[in-house]
This record gives sequence, structure tokens and C-alpha cells, in this order.
Amino acid sequence: MSKLVQYLKEVIERGGSDLHMSVNSPPMMRLFGELVPLENYPLSSDDTVEILGSLLNDEQMMDLEKYKNIDFALELPYAGYVQRYRCNFFFQKSGLDGVFRVIPREIPSLRELNLPSQLEDLALFLDGLILVTGPTGCGKSTTIAALVDIINTTQARHIITLEDPIEFVHRNKLSIIHQRQVNMHVLSFERAVRAAMREDTDVIIMGETRDLNSVENMLTAASMGHLVFSTMHTASAPKAVERIVEFYPPSRRTSVRMMLADCLRAIIAQQLIPRSDEMGRVPAVEIMVNNLSIANLIRESKVHQIPTVIQTGKQFGMVSMDDFLMKLFNEGKITAIEAFENSIDKKKLESVLRQHRR
Repeated sequence: MSKLVQYLKEVIERGGSDLHMSVNSPPMMRLFGELVPLENYPLSSDDTVEILGSLLNDEQMMDLEKYKNIDFALELPYAGYVQRYRCNFFFQKSGLDGVFRVIPREIPSLRELNLPSQLEDLALFLDGLILVTGPTGCGKSTTIAALVDIINTTQARHIITLEDPIEFVHRNKLSIIHQRQVNMHVLSFERAVRAAMREDTDVIIMGETRDLNSVENMLTAASMGHLVFSTMHTASAPKAVERIVEFYPPSRRTSVRMMLADCLRAIIAQQLIPRSDEMGRVPAVEIMVNNLSIANLIRESKVHQIPTVIQTGKQFGMVSMDDFLMKLFNEGKITAIEAFENSIDKKKLESVLRQHRR
């Protein structure tokens, strides 16, 4: 345990986000998107079993043996307070491995996250669906936590979070917040969503949307008068719309497009880009706010036209990913190479960057 505490302490002090404990590899830290070794020597299978196994109780150990992986939250003392981590342990061919994600002690504000101020307006919606999408590790859960904290601070609402495991810990402010961990406080996401709709709930925070069942739960809750936040893994807002529809068989897609057009409020697509000064990463975001034009495109299965509406929808708080990348480049925060490599329409951005160089 003492070695693990030492590693986690170093991750926090150096500004890392994750700790990897892997057989035949030294302990590794995710720092500004790159993996950096914390020691020179590799861990043996006995090392990982001893270190990681010491953190599990008998019930968790049984679950790990049965399902071959386990998710849970861990709290350890650090610098006079309790530091929280999201943990995933899993077996691979060489033995038992573990990943620890550092959860910030305080819920950061949108400003502290360097996210655009117009996202605050999304906390004013009373119902419907708000999706945050992007690759693993891009800060989707943190963005949702910041939006929930705005609601908690400014509105008297009943908020239920459904997580596996619980990450950010919210404290009641103007709102009442109940946080439920799947397999600890409720047996499944499906049961939790169904229960939340009977508990005088205003806001429901769901975990990742990854299958048809979770999509149906999400859309049902959003269409019944709740404000629902959830996450997905897509590179852009239009791709998220396509992914939701594609979860369904062709015979149901027309009705799903109708439901989604009615209940969708906004989609935030985000990614983290290395800074040009090599001092960390900066978020790049695409914001799509559902309006009459976008709703009609969703109903008519013309999602490929949505980027044009986003491009011309600045008065609604919208911004395209490529425009945001150009803004970061023009401000000197990211390089031209990073702007190009992370763009959606690479031909268009390449042309813009060439003109800028002239």
C-alpha cells in the first residue's frame, strides 16, 4: 500500500490524470496525454496482486474473479484531506492490472476548465437531453459535473446521478442531490432510471450511453419531462445523432428520429489538445444547440447537413470544432499541426491554415 500511495502522490503533484499498474511494465503516469514511467523497474505479477489485491474486500475480490474486471471508487488520505480515485482492475495474459483515475477534490467551474461561457446556458434547460461526447479521457464527466454544479448552485431541483462508480461527490446546495452507484445502491442502470422517473426527479445524470438499452432509457427519461445528461464516444455532434439512431433496427429509426428531434437540447463534442507551450492540454469543443433547423434535419435523416447549421448558428451559442481549433491556433495556444490533425474537415482546415501562413 505504501508504494501505491507514493505513486499516486507523485501523479497528483506532477499534474497527472491516471496511474497504470501493469505486469511487466513499470508504474506509468498519464501526463498531458502521454504515458510516463514512475520507476525504472517493471512490476511482476506478484507485485500487482499484492498491491491491487490489498485494496479489495472479499466481495470485490469475488466479483473480480467472476467477471475478470471490476470498477470501483477509492478514497485515500492525501495532504490532510481525502483524495478520490476511479479504479478499474482487470486480468490480461500476464496477470492482474489496474488503472487509477484522479478525481479532482473540488468540482471545477467551466472557466477553470477553459470551456466557453455559453455552456452555462445549457444549465437553464428544464427538460430534454444534453449529450457530452468525445474520446476516452477528454473530460466528459468533468464537464457534466461542472454543469450539474451550476444547477445545484443556482436552482432548487432534485438531481439524481447514476454512476458506476460514483466519481465527483456533490453536496446539496440549493438543490437536493442523490448519487447512486450501480451494483451498490441499485442493481442496474435500467432499474435506476425507471425508479428515478418515479422519485419526483428534475435532473438525471446517466453514465455512458453504450448500447440500445441505455439509449432507450435515456430517450424515455428525456421525453418524459426530465433534464437528462449522458456521455457517448463520438468525434462530433452529428456523429452522436447518427450513433443514437443506428442503435435501433431500421424498422424503428423513423420514430426514434422523431423522438430525438423533440427531446434533444444540445450536444457538446470535446477533445483535449496539447498546448503549443507544452504546458499541458487545452479543450477544443463543438457546441450544437437544437433548433428548428436541426430538428427538421434529424427528422428528415439529413444529419450530413447539420455542420452547415452549426457553422451559421453562432447567435444560438453554436460553434464548430474546426472553428474552435482555428480560434485556439490564432490565439497561439495550439500549433497548426495539432489544429489540422484534430480537425473534422481536414481539407477545409488545411486551406485555411495555408492562407493564414501567407
